[in-house]
Amino acid sequence: MNILLIEDDPEVASFIKKGLSEQQYHVTVINDGLEGATTAIQQTFDLLILDIILPTFDGLKVCQQIRKQNKELPILMLTALGTVKDKVLGFENGADDYLTKPFHFEELLARINALTRRRAIASEKTYKADDLEIDCHKRTAVRDKTEIQLTTTEFTLLEILIANKNKVLSRSEIAEEVWGINFDRGTNLIDVYINYLRAKIDKNHSKKLIQTVIGRGYVLKD
Repeated sequence: MNILLIEDDPEVASFIKKGLSEQQYHVTVINDGLEGATTAIQQTFDLLILDIILPTFDGLKVCQQIRKQNKELPILMLTALGTVKDKVLGFENGADDYLTKPFHFEELLARINALTRRRAIASEKTYKADDLEIDCHKRTAVRDKTEIQLTTTEFTLLEILIANKNKVLSRSEIAEEVWGINFDRGTNLIDVYINYLRAKIDKNHSKKLIQTVIGRGYVLKD
């Protein structure tokens, strides 16, 4: 597996490269945001590990530039910025996962494995609920013949909901499936993303597909 690491701290970069190389990953290290974004777009990688505080382009801008060209590349943000607002910004700009520094290498490895596993099981499936249809391979969502622009995380969340339509999913189940993490009761990250999705999927339609089941979680009803 080829991994691109965009990280300007030489000690952190060396630590990650050494650990991943021992796991038989090939790691390319770049310490500049602009150069990293250009490399990610022009070359082929299986995964990107991305810091936020970088020279030239910050990690959020790197993410934005990559997502304009490549919606499929798994992006793991690895940064010292760890507030809920920071995490939401990361996901909103196209990250698939978010890990804060300091970190344990074993957790980094687990996050990488979870991201690549989710990509590996992606298929040609399409799902339909009422007048909403999503194509998992093309990663498109259409409601009432109108395509809906979704971020990577929003699409993943919608995919989980529609694949389990009419089934109530708890916050813990959503956190595990979408972010590969245990649900933290101290964060409203899941509620924030449900609201983002509702604004795009349900706002201009009389029938609301995404519903809250108080005390249990969320369900997409057909």
